[in-house]
Amino acid sequence: MAGRYAVIMAGGKGERFWPLSTSKNPKQLLALVGDKPLIAQAVDRLDGLIPPENIFVVTNADLVDATRAAAPLLSPENIIGEPIGRDTAAAVACGGALVKAKDKNGVFAVLTADQVMGNLDIFSATLKGGMDLAEQNDILVTIGIEPTFPSTGFGYIESGESFQVAENVEFRKAIRFVEKPDAATATTYLDTGKFYWNSGMFIWSVQSLEKSFGEHCPEMKVLLDTLADYAKEGKIIEGMDVTYPGLGKISIDYALMEKADNIVMACGTFDWDDVGSWPALESHFAQDEKGNTKIGKVETLHADGNIVLSKDRLTAVIGVKDLIIVQADGVTLVCSKDQAQDIKQMVISLRKKGGFDEVL
Repeated sequence: MAGRYAVIMAGGKGERFWPLSTSKNPKQLLALVGDKPLIAQAVDRLDGLIPPENIFVVTNADLVDATRAAAPLLSPENIIGEPIGRDTAAAVACGGALVKAKDKNGVFAVLTADQVMGNLDIFSATLKGGMDLAEQNDILVTIGIEPTFPSTGFGYIESGESFQVAENVEFRKAIRFVEKPDAATATTYLDTGKFYWNSGMFIWSVQSLEKSFGEHCPEMKVLLDTLADYAKEGKIIEGMDVTYPGLGKISIDYALMEKADNIVMACGTFDWDDVGSWPALESHFAQDEKGNTKIGKVETLHADGNIVLSKDRLTAVIGVKDLIIVQADGVTLVCSKDQAQDIKQMVISLRKKGGFDEVL
């Protein structure tokens, strides 16, 4: 039986949760939901399924120390920092190299550090079933999430005929990946019963990943093999310093998932939330009688449907509705809920303007 491994991608900036999330302390290092940082929760979810010594984290070089502190169950050498961001295909190749250096026949899951999940027994069964199938077949397994509403914020996977049932989880052949749709299209997707949210989680063997990279994205095949050689010598950081500057930026979806014809989708029925922006917190915290979500030192009067987080001091809110108000680390954000996605644009604008590095 092949060894079982996990690679957790933890390089995100979490800009949509600014000002609480910053480049030095991004979303995955925060206890946004629950009492542990999201990266620690991602590690905890693997308990009993994958031993800690077989769990790797790929993050940014300047976040390695903070990530090691936030995920103390893992050995420091299992948390690797990329010198520069080259999108998710490179991070997957790096993770694949770490696994290959230990076990060229290994099977591993690619997970993310900033998602929240429930029904963890079903999540574990989904991973186990996917790993069993990935060991037995030359396939690329992706996890689709059964949609609960016609979201325009997620990409979708169209599923086809049944492939197999494993661990009481249905696996279907994947027909295609589609980008984030408009509201009308998302509604038609749900009506068919064939479309699932794209979770960004994958399962495959080292051999199947290498084969697919070779067919569809040779640059990443070379990267995986090169970094595996460095990793065997305990020098993967040196390997990334050599290889990363010349790499193009490409996501794993574009590099593989939209091209390969051997993709199988697990029908994920566990609770899942990628906690993509401030409004997502409403489903994880209780609201007061006026529908306000209040985190920290917050008082409201004649206020309705607001999300208010006040980290260090009292924030008083009067006579407003449907706002996001965040007080964190000397910065105050006031934003309408329906423009929450524009917070990232504000961060980009402030970065261009200059003079705000200490709060970005």
